[in-house]
Amino acid sequence: MGRLDGRVAIITGGGRGLGRVFSTGLAAEGACIVAATNEQAGLDETIEELRQMGTGADSIMMDVTSEEETEKMAKFAVDRFGRIDILINNAAYYYGLKRKPFYEISPDEWDVVMRVNVKGIWLATKAVYPYMKKAGKGKVVNLASEVFFTGSHGFAHYVATKGAVVGLTRALAVELGPDKICVNAIAPGFTDTEASRTIADVNKYDVSRTPLGRLATSEDLVGMAVFLSSDASDFVTGQTILVDGGRAMH
Repeated sequence: MGRLDGRVAIITGGGRGLGRVFSTGLAAEGACIVAATNEQAGLDETIEELRQMGTGADSIMMDVTSEEETEKMAKFAVDRFGRIDILINNAAYYYGLKRKPFYEISPDEWDVVMRVNVKGIWLATKAVYPYMKKAGKGKVVNLASEVFFTGSHGFAHYVATKGAVVGLTRALAVELGPDKICVNAIAPGFTDTEASRTIADVNKYDVSRTPLGRLATSEDLVGMAVFLSSDASDFVTGQTILVDGGRAMH
């Protein structure tokens, strides 16, 4: 038996990259998956892979910055699979982001990063909340980042959003706790993903300050996502857990 048998999980940004790995990782533990994304790229392949695993899987095209579309996402999951047990807030504005001094970031770019990375988590959680509350239990897993703890040159807007995710995680944990809904965050270190390769040369990343001596891979994050989605973490909420090989410690 899988640790998530009978559960239904929504993965935002679930079509490719880290979202695909979360989708297949939770499916391997028995969860039915709804991949919610605004990109068609890779989505068909992800859904086909999930179905070949023998799990229930479907997808919906949507924009996490839209209240109407996040509500549609939640309703779609319930109509398709009858419930929502898990929300992985994976969607983020990161792919192709260019490093630049904080004073060269345009207000428009600042706003779009904030909308996707912070407002999107708030809206998606707001959309699934009534269904989790009715069920009497739920798990929300947000994606923060190690950069909240260490800073990062040239990404002031991105770092600011990840700090906001930590704060939002704590606030939501306090508010949703009485409904037996756990809200936690994973803070990955720099991870070798398709998106990361658009902003840096992963082969030149300095791992000398990482005790485990290597970059993270997407698969390194799956175990924590499964743990925070499962009954094993029923008394864990409001936490931001670093998965970075020990590079930052707190």
